[in-house]
Amino acid sequence: MPEAHGPLRRERLRTARLYFVCEALPRGEEPEALLQAALNGGVDIVQLREKELGREQIERSARTFRRLCDTYSALFIINDDPYLAQSCDADGVHVGQDDVAAAEAREALGPEAIIGLSTHSPGQLAASADEPVDYVSVGPIWETPTKQGRPGVGLGLVEHAAAGAPHPFFAIGGIDPANAAQVVAAGARRLGVVRAIRDAGDPGVAAAALRGALAAVGEAAPGA
Repeated sequence: MPEAHGPLRRERLRTARLYFVCEALPRGEEPEALLQAALNGGVDIVQLREKELGREQIERSARTFRRLCDTYSALFIINDDPYLAQSCDADGVHVGQDDVAAAEAREALGPEAIIGLSTHSPGQLAASADEPVDYVSVGPIWETPTKQGRPGVGLGLVEHAAAGAPHPFFAIGGIDPANAAQVVAAGARRLGVVRAIRDAGDPGVAAAALRGALAAVGEAAPGA
């Protein structure tokens, strides 16, 4: 697809402010209605993160993710597995500290793919400078059931990242419309969420509210 080539992918990443992480079957339902509402509300990147279902179901849902992301000119990312990302025609992959190495992901997907990396400490953030990644996530800011057993890092890591992250960063973990302004005040200019949109009564309104928190400081601001 022409819109998926590297330069346009990176331009979309440069301007992206709201990142939604979603299961293949959110709340056990087909993802289309939720994704459409989220994208209508202002989501710029959608990550398919699925830890339980089999590959066939993930790939089936991924077709819906890909189609809707194309419709809304959003980036489509797969969690953990660059080879799954390849088979799902995703724009890239997001890897954690204990997943496939970023260098392997880059080798598998090539120079045009978007590669993201989770960071949870100043040391990991600094080490990411030497990794072939396009962005990092910073968190979890607050403890969240989507990352069970991982304590919240607090707003201090956001402040640290804002002062000198080597890559664009998305603050993530327990962020919702009620506390997003605190994260923005700490220096974040990009937010990542799961439950705040997935579990909202109106996911589109929730996405718009998160964009509103960013708009308070100017969404066009480059951030870190």
